Amino acid sequence: MKRDIFYLSLPIIIENLLQTLLGTVDTFFAGQLTDAAIAGVGVTGLVMNLCISFFTAVSAGSTAIIARRFGERDFEKVHAAVLHALCMGIMLGIAVGSVCLFFGRKILQLTGAEGMVLSCALPYFYIVAVPCVLLCLQLVLSGCLRAVKDTKTPMYVTGASNLLNIFLDILFIKAGFGVFGLGLATTLARGAGLAVLFLCLRRRNKVFGQYSIRLRRKEFALLLRIGVPAGIEKLIMRAGQLIYNGMILSIGTASYVAHNVAGTIESYGYIPAMGFGLAVCTMTGISLGEKQVQAAKAQVRIAYWLTVSVMIVIGAVFYVFAPQLAALFTETFAVQEMVTDVLRIIAWFQPFAALVQVLTGALQGAGDTNFPMYATFFGIFVLRTGLGYLLAVTLGMGLSGIWFAYAADLMVRGAMLLGRFRQEKWMKIAL
Repeated sequence: MKRDIFYLSLPIIIENLLQTLLGTVDTFFAGQLTDAAIAGVGVTGLVMNLCISFFTAVSAGSTAIIARRFGERDFEKVHAAVLHALCMGIMLGIAVGSVCLFFGRKILQLTGAEGMVLSCALPYFYIVAVPCVLLCLQLVLSGCLRAVKDTKTPMYVTGASNLLNIFLDILFIKAGFGVFGLGLATTLARGAGLAVLFLCLRRRNKVFGQYSIRLRRKEFALLLRIGVPAGIEKLIMRAGQLIYNGMILSIGTASYVAHNVAGTIESYGYIPAMGFGLAVCTMTGISLGEKQVQAAKAQVRIAYWLTVSVMIVIGAVFYVFAPQLAALFTETFAVQEMVTDVLRIIAWFQPFAALVQVLTGALQGAGDTNFPMYATFFGIFVLRTGLGYLLAVTLGMGLSGIWFAYAADLMVRGAMLLGRFRQEKWMKIAL
């Protein structure tokens, strides 16, 4: 079981790392143009993160349902779930893309983009955000494949998309396409990745065989019932980030820079926990479909200890090498000190990050997506924002206060999710 969990999780971890690098690549090449180009790519990334929150509703719902059907060995219902997820993904992607097309300038202005930043952001935004249906379907198809324990294919496709994106970035920059060329490279790479994922899905005839399936309202309703809370959870995370980012700006520019640097470093360390969480989501759904409830519980327990082991190592790296990691991103000594302090705070709480990710994955895989949404709402708006303001602003602890509140969120949310898991209501949810 340990081996199965590890080998299922490893490709997801690598895929998430490659997805993170995909955004870093565009920022790197934008830096070869102008500073305004970097900012334009950055603000577009903020908007796309919000879009991904909506797309998560479809991908998370489809993963939970398909994993359950796969465990039941009802391949006709697996095919039906995939078909409905793709149809919903197309509708949602087109709707979000249309909003970006008609209100793109206003959306970017809401992020604070103006002047040269807005001029650079607009061409990149339109070529990346308007065809965001490609991204939505890529997320859905990756979720469908992971739901049947195929985590390698999305990893390979993401890696190939990265290489294609880098090649096209270089080609379009040399051709003088500027920021538009960077966006075009990203969109073409996503389109190619989507095509490969679709072909891989079609080739798995044993699982996704050809059946005569009618679109049914109850299938869409089930997908929404499971998926919407997962999407709202991601949306809450993004909204909370915007709020406490503004709070950090009020503390000072140096604190804001240090927060972003520390957050960037910590996000790479968070990737293994996310990978194990997604693997547990799949395994829990399949085990419940197979009526192997005790196996599902054992998988979650083993996955947690595997994740904790990895996160303790990451925490130790954060603590010991905090000054060196900070120096990689900034030469300003005052900012380096703040980043070092933050990394050494969060290093102690990595086991709770593991607990949150694994239990969220387990509950969502079982179809219990409402409770993680409620827990995230409490953690983000009461602890990260409310407690963060008390510690950072009222008590004058500055940036350290923000990250102590973040640690409190991990601890409390982890305890809430553990309590929910032990109640075992997730075992009885019918899909």
